[in-house]
Amino acid sequence: MGDWEVRLIGSGGLTEGETGGVVALLRALVAGGAALGWVEPPPAAEVIALLETLTAAVPSGDAAIALAVVPAAAGEEVAGFGYWRRYDRPTHRPNADLEKLAVDPDRQGLGLGRTLLTTLIAAALRHRIEVLTLDLRGDNIRAAALYKKLGFHQYGRLDRFVAVGEARYDKLLYALDLRELR
Repeated sequence: MGDWEVRLIGSGGLTEGETGGVVALLRALVAGGAALGWVEPPPAAEVIALLETLTAAVPSGDAAIALAVVPAAAGEEVAGFGYWRRYDRPTHRPNADLEKLAVDPDRQGLGLGRTLLTTLIAAALRHRIEVLTLDLRGDNIRAAALYKKLGFHQYGRLDRFVAVGEARYDKLLYALDLRELR
């Protein structure tokens, strides 16, 4: 595994240091052009509100949060983060959407993304999620390869759907049918 650890966050939520680490990770990734749904680095307050909403949904099985940490001089440093959230619509409630999966670029290629994703899939299985969906920007080739390796299949594409300034990218839609893994 290396010098890192991936863990699910329980109903107690993230520590102040973990929250700050997720904020810093997401802001840095978006500033570097990462396809995480923001055009500009998100304000800390927005990320904190998201984390609080997710944490509140964890005890009921309506969300799962995974965190990758590495040892650092002052304790731990956040190296990756991901979560899924159950759909709100009553007709979609058996399913969940993997909304974010992010790994520090300096630590990509070490297996953190794969371990974050398998941890989130395991949590989805425990919570009886039937289908785990996700979408990604069409130029995110490494992420698409990871999803395919772990059993996701592409079920759709929206051409030139994602707008980043004047640039346009396809939106790829993927799903993993967890009913097949039970």
